[in-house]
Amino acid sequence: MAPPMNGLFEASAPRPLADRLRPQQLGEVVGQDHLLAPDAPIGRMVAHRRMASMILWGPPGCGKTTIARLLAEASDLAFEPLSAVFSGVADLRKVFDRAKQRRSSGQGTLLFVDEVHRFNKAQQDGFLPYVEDGTVVLIGATTENPSFELNAALLSRCQVMVLRRLDETALQELVARAEREVGRPLPLQPEAREALLAMADGDGRYLLNLVEELFAIPEPDEPLDSAGLTTVVHRRAPVYDKGGEEHYNLISALHKSLRGSDTDAALYWLARMLAGGEDPHYIARRLLRFAVEDVGLAEPQAMVQALTAWQTFERLGSPEGELALAQLVVFLGTAPKSNAAYTAYKRASRAARETGSLTPPKHILNAPTRMMKDLGYGKGYAYDHDAPDAFSGQNYFPEEMERQKFYRPVERGFEREISKRLEYWDKLRKQRQGQAS
Repeated sequence: MAPPMNGLFEASAPRPLADRLRPQQLGEVVGQDHLLAPDAPIGRMVAHRRMASMILWGPPGCGKTTIARLLAEASDLAFEPLSAVFSGVADLRKVFDRAKQRRSSGQGTLLFVDEVHRFNKAQQDGFLPYVEDGTVVLIGATTENPSFELNAALLSRCQVMVLRRLDETALQELVARAEREVGRPLPLQPEAREALLAMADGDGRYLLNLVEELFAIPEPDEPLDSAGLTTVVHRRAPVYDKGGEEHYNLISALHKSLRGSDTDAALYWLARMLAGGEDPHYIARRLLRFAVEDVGLAEPQAMVQALTAWQTFERLGSPEGELALAQLVVFLGTAPKSNAAYTAYKRASRAARETGSLTPPKHILNAPTRMMKDLGYGKGYAYDHDAPDAFSGQNYFPEEMERQKFYRPVERGFEREISKRLEYWDKLRKQRQGQAS
């Protein structure tokens, strides 16, 4: 009998290079030895043929789907792939029904759910009974942080395996495999070959797509240099999700680089965020927060510079206004740092909660009525401008509360001068209070 026409055409259709080079066994997967080596977590599962439900968390093109398929083969489990983007409750029910039937005949099922974080809470909860009773071994794949995107109940029943972005060694191995498959080397000079790996940005699938583009062009007389490479293939935008974990990772990197006075690293993270399409107004807001929280009064100009840079960007727009943000990053990175005002406010807030509704001392209360004067409001108040050195040294804390020292300036930048002022006033206060007693 002749094969079905659709099968005949499918067999003769060209297959993408990435599909032709898809690993056929776990040992061929590159860049994930920390999980797949014999003494690594997944490697040990395979060796003992005891597969546990897991979440594969990693960037695009690092091998999540391939690993799931190979684990099903290595453990003799039926492979049921689903995409959370295209599947719903009805599809899940069909998978679970088939898994029950297999289980009754002695075969297990590995359910692979790509983009598992796209399922809502109710759909995720639907997995729980089938995972718990062993009807399916669940392997979910996600590019998002599982602790943010997946239910705690589901996470408690799955091990989270963190896959790594493919490093240069792994990418070089993929290129070498592609060259062996095609039967000739890439027409690239050494520096262009390095540029090609950089273009991939750790994504093996994207790299193989670039390689396939290069093999598809007529072979040039001379190997391409870096400039020639960019005329054939185009660098993609960096992977950056403005609403996801990468958004928070990069702003955290920028903030902590500034706090550590590593100006060059801070400029790099600023450039990464802008290249990824982050809203510059969001960055400006966070830089203003940094000026208040981490530079503080060690450099009083920090807040002024942050506001000015924000306003400059709003008036110039992009890309010219981005230079104002870069200049601000340099200013903040090189400024002396102090969080003394920030921690002083936290201490004061804690004291305010603990002391409740203590009233101010009567001598600093206004007395607009006769009754209030009779009650002692304003009695004994010393007008500081009339006192020597414009400082009376009176107590301004509640009478039932001991004097507190919330603000403790550091010996850096302008706060060194503030510290001298506070010491001077402390000295005068003790003198004035001694005279009063």
